[in-house]
Amino acid sequence: MNEEWPAPSALVHCSLFIVVFPMLLARVIGNVVSTVKNDTLTGKKILVLQPIGADGKDRGEKLLALDSVGAGAAETVYYCRGREASFPWYPDDVPVDATIVGIVDHVNVSRQQVVGRRR
Repeated sequence: MNEEWPAPSALVHCSLFIVVFPMLLARVIGNVVSTVKNDTLTGKKILVLQPIGADGKDRGEKLLALDSVGAGAAETVYYCRGREASFPWYPDDVPVDATIVGIVDHVNVSRQQVVGRRR
């Protein structure tokens, strides 16, 4: 046995943690017009989102998000929150809590399309 690995008895006390981050889906339900705002927000579109589940049903409270992909009314979008929400705007330091980072074409669950554009 390799000397660098712990003894088998030590492995019994170790735990494995698997962290799952859910996909954040929402539907665009409106937009925000703001004439007075932080300078780094100038020229950026602010949209109102209704979070949804993979089944397309409303889930949670509405929120505001900056649009980095050109999303439009009633589209299903993917968004990120927290520190990652500022990444699409790098190198600018934008004060944002949520950013739309993708437009969803469709979501398939068990071979059944439940959310997105029907083609």
